[in-house]
Formats: sequence, structure tokens, C-alpha cells
Amino acid sequence: MSFASLGLIDPLLRNLQDLNYPTPTPVQAKAIPAVLEGKDVMAAAQTGTGKTAGFALPLLQRLVQNGPAVSSNRARVLVLVPTRELAEQVLQSFVEYGKGLDLRLLAAYGGVSINPQMMKLRKGVDVLVATPGRLLDLNRQNAVQFDQVQTLVLDEADRMLDLGFARELNAVFAALPTKRQTLLFSATFSDEIRTMAAGILRSPVNISVSPPNATASKIKQWVVTVDKRNKPELFLHLVAENKWDHALVFVKTRNGVDYLAVMLEKAGYAVDTIHGDKPQPARLRALERFKTGDVQMLVATDVAARGLDIDDLPLVINVDLPIVAQDYVHRIGRTGRAGASGVAVSLVCADEAPQLAAIEALIRQTLRREEEPGFEAEHRVPETSATGEIIKKPKKPKKPKAPQGAGAGVAQTQGKKPAPQGGEGKRKPAAAGKGAGPSKSNPFSLEMPRAKPVGKPASKPTGKSARPAAGAHKPAGKPAGGRGKR
Repeated sequence: MSFASLGLIDPLLRNLQDLNYPTPTPVQAKAIPAVLEGKDVMAAAQTGTGKTAGFALPLLQRLVQNGPAVSSNRARVLVLVPTRELAEQVLQSFVEYGKGLDLRLLAAYGGVSINPQMMKLRKGVDVLVATPGRLLDLNRQNAVQFDQVQTLVLDEADRMLDLGFARELNAVFAALPTKRQTLLFSATFSDEIRTMAAGILRSPVNISVSPPNATASKIKQWVVTVDKRNKPELFLHLVAENKWDHALVFVKTRNGVDYLAVMLEKAGYAVDTIHGDKPQPARLRALERFKTGDVQMLVATDVAARGLDIDDLPLVINVDLPIVAQDYVHRIGRTGRAGASGVAVSLVCADEAPQLAAIEALIRQTLRREEEPGFEAEHRVPETSATGEIIKKPKKPKKPKAPQGAGAGVAQTQGKKPAPQGGEGKRKPAAAGKGAGPSKSNPFSLEMPRAKPVGKPASKPTGKSARPAAGAHKPAGKPAGGRGKR
């Protein structure tokens, strides 16, 4: 099958040839004809299968062939995405596929000034790619109206619900024309998404090109078990030992991102970061530097898990497992794209066993466990069943207690030093700096923080001028009001 056989026009075919896209992927082969016919579509396809082209190519053709021209502060195609990075990625796809077409395209998202976006909307745009929050901000300021929207696209709709955009989405749905085309493209579809789809889609064409929540078959995946406190050292060891020089690294927290980035820089690697505290222009620069190879290691939170189209990315490393199992699918989907092979390695500690079990149940696959010599875990990661349930091994029977009664105390204390008076049975407090919980200095620590004393300690008198607390040394029976002189 060729793109020409799907009914695409010559300008689009030439652009695809220039981009070296010879044949459509399965999701494109099924989606493009349906979108060209104006039908609603609900497509589930794993990340990296080319679903963006599945809606961008036919929509560009419909915009060229179908009038009228867009008016001021209007858009003809509205694409909603969950993150700024995905907005830029989708816009770039429209730009590349629509090269030479007389169309106006714009991405609108938060984290940057709204004024340039408002200025570009004054002439109207054919395609507006936006995050829900910024779109409603523009609408409230009359910078964009929805009465000319012909097609609504929801890309990664499940992620938008995960990020709490349900209210914003409902507000957008209520403002759009009821007579429109609606397309849902995502890697996963939860029950909530299907319920939402039932309310906004009209007799949709259902497309599924892979098993639900499957990871790409050409991605080699395995788990390395390790204690949490040793994750940073194991990570650096694996990078050096395997000579990994280009990887996307996922960490759960922003502090963890910064901590690993400093370690990598000290080890001599070119590194950059992406997380929610970083301004959008800086995040885009970091991604671009990683794509061009100026940066070897890009360390990120889950803000980078969706929509990043990075050519020839060989490796994804999960230093922390994601909280939500579906995010694992999207994380490792940054590699092994468009039929290429890839590697995904996850460092897993004992307290991440529930997340690992949920991931394995979701992808219907048991990930191979490995240990690295010198980094063996003291706390075992439990095994899981085929359904992802943690297998609990029977506990060993406890040893019987020592006999109680006459003479028992003497027998148990022979050869042992007596406990010091006033502190029987108490352990010495941990030394300063030990027992510290997760912190910016070591966000991967497993140690629990020491308990703080309850209340304030009594102040000690200092110097000759210090006076005892009132009544502290009054003898019993002393007459009230006197100076204590006999």
C-alpha cells in the first residue's frame, strides 16, 4: 500500500517523499481514508506508530479543498494536547507535511507570553494546536472564537484527564459547534475516556492496530533490582560500563532530576534537564540540543514522556518507575519508534514493587530481573504473577522465646555487660547526618528521618546572673509573700 492509494493530493505526496516516508503505517492506512471522508474517528495506537500523520495529513488536505477562508480570531481545525512539548511537536508535523500549502498554523500554550499568540490569532489560523488551559484563556480574552471550527482533535486525551483537564475539556466541548468532525487519537483508552467519547463522537470509526497498552515489540526491556539509596551510583556505573552515550533518563521528582544532572556533569557527560519548574523556552532548547546530539543525556520528569518525537533514540532509562502504569508505556515509547529497535532499562527498588506489578499486568509481560555485581539489593523486589499480583512467600517460623521464670534472667545475662543506669534498653541516637530522609542532597535515600523530641527542652541557667525558675527551690511549707529570710 502507498500514500497515493489512500487518496492524498500531490503536494502532500511530494512532502512525504522529501521526508522519506515511503509507505503508510497501519494506523495511517486505516485513519487517513476515514478522516478524508469526514467521519469521526476513535483510534488506539501505541506511541511511535505515526498517529500524528494519521490525522494531520488528511486534515491538511481537507483544509486546502474545503472553504471558506478563516476569519479573524478564528480557527478551522482545533487540536488539543496535554503538554507544551506535544503542542510544539504536533505543530512541527503540520508544518512539515503541509510545506508549500497556503495555510496558517499556530501552537498556543502556557509558560510563555500570551500576547504574541493573540497577535497571530488576529488574522485567523487554519490549524490551532493548544493546551486546554491556554485555549480557554485566549477565548476569555476574545482572542479566539470557536464558531468556525470544523474539526476537533483530541491527542493523548487520557493524559489530559490524568493532568486534571476534565473541567477545561467540558468547557471547550460546550463552546464548539455541534456539527463538526471529532477525532480521538491516543495510545491508551481508559473507561473515563470511553465515557467521554460516547458524549462527543457520532458513529465513530474505531481503529486499533495493536493490543491495548502493548509496548513496541522491538524494545528490549529489563529491570535491575537495587536498593533505592544506591540508584545514583548504579546508574552512573551502568552508563560507564555499557558506554551509553545518548539516553533519555526519567526520574520521579524535580530534585531527583537536578541531583542526577549534577552527577552526570561531574562525570564528564553533556547533560540537560526538562521538568515543570523550567521555563518553556529553556525546555525547548534542552530538547533541541538533545535531538542534535549536543547533549548526551536528557534527564526529565514525566513531562517529557508524551509526544516527544526523537529520531534514532537508542535508550530510555527509568531511574524511578512512574506512579501511573500507563506512563511506563509512554516513557519507553520514546525509543523503538517507527519500527526501529530500542532499549529500556528500569532501576527498581523494593518499595516500587506495586508499580512494577501494575506495569507488568498492563503490558501483559513479565520483565526480566537482573542484578549488577556490587549493587545487590538488601531488600528483595517481590516476584509477580502473570496477572501482576505480588507473590507473597510464606514467612519463616519465629524462634521460640527464651524460657521465663526463676533463673532465666541469670542465664540470659551471663557474659553480657549490664546496661548503664538511667538508660536501660535505649539505643544511642544516630550521629548527625545519618538517618536523614530523602532530601535535595540525596533524594534517593531510603533512610527514615530521626524522630524529633516532643516539646521544648528546659532552658539551662547560664552565667552568674541566671536566676532559677520561680518556685523551683522553695522549701515546702514556706510562708507566702516572704523573702525566704528567717
